[in-house]
Amino acid sequence: MSSIEEISTADRVTRSAKVKVWDIAVRLFHWSLVTAYVLAWLSADEWDRFHNQVGYVVAALIAFRIIWGLVGTRHARFSDFLYRPSTVIRYLRDSVVGRAKRYLGHNPAGGIMVAALLLSIIGVTVSGIAITSDMFWGSEWVEDIHEIFANVTLILVALHIVGVIFSSYEHRENLVKAMITGFKRRLSD
Repeated sequence: MSSIEEISTADRVTRSAKVKVWDIAVRLFHWSLVTAYVLAWLSADEWDRFHNQVGYVVAALIAFRIIWGLVGTRHARFSDFLYRPSTVIRYLRDSVVGRAKRYLGHNPAGGIMVAALLLSIIGVTVSGIAITSDMFWGSEWVEDIHEIFANVTLILVALHIVGVIFSSYEHRENLVKAMITGFKRRLSD
């Protein structure tokens, strides 16, 4: 067998050992939201107009994700990764002792994190939009709520990153790479 044929065969075996999990819409949403949220956070106290514009981008991204969570591809749908609290608790308990089940899509902890992040970012965007309205212009309590949601979101993001690192290590799988390429190992691997 020639070296070209060997490389081609090895490439086919590698590709067949992987499965497409995250569609392009989920991946673009994820990295666009990361970028937009970082820009909004960095511009919060200095560039009001830019901050507001990026906030509207975040709101549009969240609206898209909610729709895609209802009608999107299999692993993008909320029904694929939102589990009962008992399942989440069992997963977390198993994970602490290193024997958590591996999931192709979001695991139960990841699913609850997606929900928590979406809800928190909705709180940020709704309160942010309220601040710019005539009704709540200059209202300190609305600004406080906006800041609380922004800080809660940052805490959730930190927990999300720790969870991704932990789960990547536990299951020997690069979840960041999977969110870039869309591919993960098949469950049987």
